[in-house]
Amino acid sequence: MSRSTNDDLTALRRHLGRRHHLVGWCALLLFLSMGGFLESLHGFKAGFYLDPNNKIRREMWTLAHAHGTLLALVQIGFAAGLMHFGQWSVGRLKLASFFMLDATLLIPLGFFLGGIAPSEADPWIGILLVPLGAILLFVAVALIIFASTRREPDKSDARL
Repeated sequence: MSRSTNDDLTALRRHLGRRHHLVGWCALLLFLSMGGFLESLHGFKAGFYLDPNNKIRREMWTLAHAHGTLLALVQIGFAAGLMHFGQWSVGRLKLASFFMLDATLLIPLGFFLGGIAPSEADPWIGILLVPLGAILLFVAVALIIFASTRREPDKSDARL
């Protein structure tokens, strides 16, 4: 890899690291706030949330909170490790970043939308975003594993 390409990749890693840090911390604030809001619905005995016929809404919104919080932490972890590990190509790094960000949006949003207007037995159609987000997350994690298991070029082999 040429020095210019290596510098470009380092700059891209820094840029994406900052983006994932920002998204992760913002998402963490959002989903922790959502958890506080859901607890307040419990505290105020909100019928649209706690009534037995709204069980699916409660489950969907709890899943949105839990998955969103977890994915926010995954974003922060990805950002923290981005500069320290992985043998990335520009394309794979951009793809992993894009899929990771999309999964962090789609999975909690799908659960939340699934609880907006559920039927007696099924969540609302918005739940279909969850499997799409899960596929994107799976691919992003596979790309991260692939990048982290690739052998780093030996610096003694580099030509001057």
